[in-house]
Amino acid sequence: MRMKFNKTSQLLLVSAASLLAAGLMTACGTDTVDFVYVASSQAAGTNNYGEIDVFEINSVSGFMRQIPTSPFPSGGRNPVAEAVSGDYSNLYVVNKDDNTIVQFMIGSDGKLYPQNTVNTPGIFPLAIAVHGSNLFVVDTYQPLPSCSPASPCSGSVGVFPLLPATTGSNPTPEGAPGSPVANGSLNYWPLTLPSSPNDVILPTGVNVLASGASLYVTAYDSTANTGYVFGFSIGTGGVLSAVSGSPFAVGVHPSAIASDSTSSYVYVTDSASGNVRGYSITLGVLSPLNGSPYPAGNQPSAIAVDPKYPFVYVANSLDGNVSAYSIGSSGALTTVGTYAAGINPVAIGIDPGTSHFVFTINFLGNGANGTVSDFEMSTTAGTLINTQHSPYSSNALPTAVAAVPHNVTP
Repeated sequence: MRMKFNKTSQLLLVSAASLLAAGLMTACGTDTVDFVYVASSQAAGTNNYGEIDVFEINSVSGFMRQIPTSPFPSGGRNPVAEAVSGDYSNLYVVNKDDNTIVQFMIGSDGKLYPQNTVNTPGIFPLAIAVHGSNLFVVDTYQPLPSCSPASPCSGSVGVFPLLPATTGSNPTPEGAPGSPVANGSLNYWPLTLPSSPNDVILPTGVNVLASGASLYVTAYDSTANTGYVFGFSIGTGGVLSAVSGSPFAVGVHPSAIASDSTSSYVYVTDSASGNVRGYSITLGVLSPLNGSPYPAGNQPSAIAVDPKYPFVYVANSLDGNVSAYSIGSSGALTTVGTYAAGINPVAIGIDPGTSHFVFTINFLGNGANGTVSDFEMSTTAGTLINTQHSPYSSNALPTAVAAVPHNVTP
């Protein structure tokens, strides 16, 4: 039997076919603005071996979905931090329980390809930052035999040079461009108090200025209710030198740190006091901003500064929400609003492709999984609204996030 169609039916079929084709194109990522990498500390049934969920963000709606081959193994146990290279070609994942940093090359489709693994100088790495040709890692404790979990001492920050992109036309995994390389002349710098060298100083976060001039590490004195920011100038080859006045007293328990795109201001969350402290920067030295500290929620755990628009976003882990702020001409913060996220947000990021979407990584999600909350940001007001279908499911116990733009040259 042969079915006949009139002109109206034919037009409807053509329209349906066009919509289907458009849907398939969108599903294949033609409208993808970013790839987002979410580290989960424990994948199902893997005995603490982590995984990396890879999401793509739709440039129009902000809708997030995992790419077809996601997730990818993190290359170790308990991944807790991530960073990307300045050219967006490499992802670096810190596996805390293995004391390792794993380098992945990022494909044009967002897929991850493991390249190299190096051990960190100290014990239990917890934070990482990349700028130019150097990778900086913060360890909870200094190296053995000086320190151990049973006999703790202060943490440290270590430096790894990165191989340049011109290394070989067909590099081996050990020689892939962007690989962190151990260097005997660049070991580590202890985070100790000159006035109280025996106090145990435990680091919590790290930030490198966009200018590459200075490095800052947040930490707290485990024997006293005092927080600090250690400031270092970055010399040739990544050599660190303490800036004048470092460490700077900062609240009670600083938990995260971020700086603006002009390298003029640094903002630090204090999880114990529930606020954000702002500082101006002069030759690496930090000076409190007018009105600082600024109120946040309960137990702020992560902070992000928009690189394009004058806004700051803080994830409040106990409240399960995000505090939004606008940045004034002098760097001072003004509260914009508070927006519900998922349960226990522990990391926050802003899409690098458009600086238009904000996402939080929620450690406790629905059932056995964690979640990712996704917001669309008003570029004029800094307010947030949830994107369609947010939050999105991730692997269990997500801890960290990083993102790269799709088809964008840095």
